[in-house]
Parts: sequence; C-alpha cells; structure tokens
Amino acid sequence: MESLNRMATELVDEAIDFADELAIEVHTLPGDAAVLDFGVDLPGGIEAGLLLAEIQTAGLATLDTRLDEVAGAPLTHVECSTDQPALSLLCAGKAGWEVSTGAFDALGSGPARALVAEEPVFGRINYRDEFDLAVLALESDRLPDERVAAQVAERAGVPESGVFLPTYATASVTGSVVAASRAAELGVYRLTELGYDPLDVLSVTGSAPIAPVAGDEQSALATTQDAIAYGSQVHLVVDSPFDRFDELVSTAREEYGTPFADIYAGVDWAYDQLPLELFGPAQVTVDVVGGDTHVVGDRSEDLLAESFDL
Repeated sequence: MESLNRMATELVDEAIDFADELAIEVHTLPGDAAVLDFGVDLPGGIEAGLLLAEIQTAGLATLDTRLDEVAGAPLTHVECSTDQPALSLLCAGKAGWEVSTGAFDALGSGPARALVAEEPVFGRINYRDEFDLAVLALESDRLPDERVAAQVAERAGVPESGVFLPTYATASVTGSVVAASRAAELGVYRLTELGYDPLDVLSVTGSAPIAPVAGDEQSALATTQDAIAYGSQVHLVVDSPFDRFDELVSTAREEYGTPFADIYAGVDWAYDQLPLELFGPAQVTVDVVGGDTHVVGDRSEDLLAESFDL
C-alpha cells in the first residue's frame, strides 16, 4: 500500500494551487510548515469542504453532494464512498489526535495519525505509514502557530517543513460539510468498536445533510452531530456475519430523540465524558456477502427540523 501521507500531500498541493478558486488561504510558519485556512478566518465553502474531506481520507474516498429534502426543505447532502474503509476512514480520516499547546486546542484527523500509529486500530489493521511529510487536519476556531507545527513534527517524526495543517472551525461552511462527510466513517468505527474485524468491512457509502452554519462552536458541534445521529444513512458491505449489527445506530441508545445541544449541556459540554455508544449513524443497511441483508435504525426529520430551525 502506498503512503497515505504521500497521497494526501498530492491533494494538499492541489488545494494550494487552487487556493483562490477554493476561497482558502495558505500561511507559511517560521519553521516552513504550511497552514491552510479552510474555514477559520474565512467562511469556507462546499468545494473546500469536499476537498478537505478527501485530504483527510488520503484520496481513498469519493466525495460528492446531492440535493435532498429534510422535513420538506431542500438541503445539500454529502455522500462519501470508499472501497478502502479501514485505511481511508480509520487509519486516516478519524479524528483521533488531540493537539494542545498553550491556548491552542484542536482535534486532529488525517493520515499524519498513521505516522504515529499508537491508537489500537492501527494494530488491528496492521498498518503504519512511513513518509517524510505529514498531513493533519485540525478542527479549531483559531489557526495553529509554530509551536503546534513543532509538536506535530516531533510526534510524527518529520521536519517542520514537511508539516501541512489544513484548519477549519466547526462553525463554518467547511465544518458543516466535513461533519456530514463522516457518516460512513462513524458507521465503520461503531462496527469495529463493537468487536467486528475492520478488515472484513469491504465497502461503505454514507450520506448526511449539511447542517446550517451555527453562530458559535458549541452550537455547531451540536447541530452537526444531530445531522449524523438523526439524518444520516449508511450502506455497508461486509464479509462475515455479526450478531450486533442492531447496535450500530443512534436509535440503539437510551438518549435517542434528545437533541445533542441538550446532551452536551448535560455534561457541561465536556463531550469527551460521553460514552461512545451515543454516537452512531441514524440508519444503516448491512449487506453480508453471501448472507443476509440487515436494515437497522431510522431517520428523524422532525428532530432535524428542530435542530436546524427549519
């Protein structure tokens, strides 16, 4: 398998070449690391969000949009498909790197995680990347500085000049697009957390509505999560049967039907204290090759209409 970071770097180069068309900005830090503003000081955009989601998945997923309805209102949806779900979604796309230095805090996703490969999923998939460039997408309402780049470079084992940090706020157009693109990832992640072999997931397609851009990061975190938990649909093709497919979806949790703004407020927005079982796609179809087809969960357009203020 080719390096995930090499493939992602090619897409970063494309973003830099078409920065004006994508309405993003590129900043070079003192140590020559590159920060790409995908939606922090800029509003971001649909195309920027789609390209960033492709960067996060190292080019192994196909991203597109379609127009569909939520409670009678036409809304743009994001679709993400991949035949390499373990590598593209778990080894690259998953937000599994917490970056914190000084006043800067962010969740990091993208193939730079595979250069570190300390998360248990890398052992299950038996993958570790080796490359001299690192791509880490940061979800933050402020742009990273040289200290952040130095921290990423040291942990990833690359020179600072080889660090690329595309950054976006949750409360941006890009943030809403990227969040919607994660339906497929969340389906695969939940399945593997339940004990399923990630290498037995052969392909996945996920779709979710793009949440309206909220006025602050907390509200954006809630509405984008509602988009997944109550509006997403995922189709998985897997190689072996499993007796816990019904636990994949958001309807499997006791809190189903509660907007995430209320769920987060209940823990004073310390979302890392919430159980993983809270997070799941709304509706999932699982096709077992040579076996049964399982359809679990359901969408809740009424709750989405409330969350999106439709």
